[in-house]
Amino acid sequence: MSETPDPGPSGGPGTPVGDGSAPPRLEPRPLERPDPDPADRAAFGRPDGVGSSFAPPAHAVSNGSVPVAPPPTGAVARAFGRPDGGGTGLQRPPSGAAPGTSGGDGEQSKDAFWPGGSADDPWRNPGAPVVAAPPHGDADPEPAPDRPDGPRLSVREVLFGDRVQPRALALLGVLALGIGAIGGLAGHWTASGASALTSPGAVLATAEEAKERPPGSVPDVAARVLPSVVSLEVTVGNQAGNGSGVVIDPDGYVLTNDHVVAPATGPGEGSIEAVFSDGSRVPAAVVGTDPLTDLAVLRVPVANPTVAAIGRSSELAVGDAVIAIGSPFGLAGTVTTGIVSAVDRPLRLDPEGSAGDAVIDAVQTDAAINPGNSGGPLVDATGAVVGINTAIRSAGTEAGGQGGSIGLGFAVPIDDARTIAEELIRTGRVAHADLGVNARSVTDGATDGAQVQNVTAGGPAAAAGLLEGDVVVRVGGRSIAGADELVVAVREHAPGEPVPIELVRQGRPLTVTATLGER
Repeated sequence: MSETPDPGPSGGPGTPVGDGSAPPRLEPRPLERPDPDPADRAAFGRPDGVGSSFAPPAHAVSNGSVPVAPPPTGAVARAFGRPDGGGTGLQRPPSGAAPGTSGGDGEQSKDAFWPGGSADDPWRNPGAPVVAAPPHGDADPEPAPDRPDGPRLSVREVLFGDRVQPRALALLGVLALGIGAIGGLAGHWTASGASALTSPGAVLATAEEAKERPPGSVPDVAARVLPSVVSLEVTVGNQAGNGSGVVIDPDGYVLTNDHVVAPATGPGEGSIEAVFSDGSRVPAAVVGTDPLTDLAVLRVPVANPTVAAIGRSSELAVGDAVIAIGSPFGLAGTVTTGIVSAVDRPLRLDPEGSAGDAVIDAVQTDAAINPGNSGGPLVDATGAVVGINTAIRSAGTEAGGQGGSIGLGFAVPIDDARTIAEELIRTGRVAHADLGVNARSVTDGATDGAQVQNVTAGGPAAAAGLLEGDVVVRVGGRSIAGADELVVAVREHAPGEPVPIELVRQGRPLTVTATLGER
């Protein structure tokens, strides 16, 4: 016997049945939907008379809340509308409104596109390219008719826009002509003034024949001495220098300064090239050097060279005319003139310029001597060599630089140079007399002298009894005015020669005899 289950307290479907262990069953969704609210329909619904989402309205009406735009104007429709006979819009046609649709009850067609729509109509083909369309219209517009030429404009109308009276225009023309005439007259006067300063047919008068250069003139002396003067080019590695020299012997011996050739005789072992006045170049070899007098002798392989005449420096007097010849700053064959400013001028040479502690008894001249003149000859009015140009004193050298001539040039006397050169040619070296003291220049206001600073032990001065503090005032027959003069006075004598020396010791005069040593 079966029993009907109790519908439960709710009494409706979906109430658990049995012992309550089965899950509850939900009711099915009701089939009837409530009508939309009239306000929502007015806001979101289709306008009256529209059967589908894309169907154009049959006429411009309003549902009361959504305004409908009025139809476009004719110009807008022609510009943006479809061509005549172009068919319907993008929406699917309602069934029964186009071929291929089903029914006439407003149901949309299920086909994606109806026949003839996708392939032929770019408006309905999403893949159609964008192209420039011709202007709207069935026929090309007629070309505009040619306009006839208008009347020609006058100059006044072009320039002033018909705003200037003809009378004013004529006045402006007259004013312009007047200004042009004034400018032409000014140009004429300027040209006339310029022509007064020039003369197209001018011819300069021919100069008179040059006067004959008498013997003994500077041109005559230079012409005779220049062939015996050489320009020396010294090269050591990538360094180069220049100086001068003079040929003193037919066998090709050239006398110059030691500081000119010293770079080539040092560790660098450079090369020396002699350039003659005719431009010929020959290598030169060092025969010997004397750093204490800054002299050197070279030899060049030249047959029968022009040899300079050797004069006597002992016969020079202050005021005698002299000529300096050499290659200052590499300018070969330079000739300058001057006079003898002083003789027997003790001069200590710059240790940086000479290879040793050189002191010379110089001939001073105001003839222009510059770097590069070193080693060149100083000749007298007869063309005889009276000195070897060696040093200058200039403002630039005082400041540590290389200055030019200020009229203070110094040359080794040729009498001393000849003795040194002969010894170098014979033996390659020179021995000088030495006293064996170091001294400094002093004066008491009345007498000048050389004060002994130290005495070499076992030397000539020590053997003669000279003491530190003694002031030497005379060596042989030569007065001593300073330390440099003491050096040149001693070197005037030969090594081993006994020489009387006058000195002052503690205020008392004293004379000793020293046998000179060798250095």
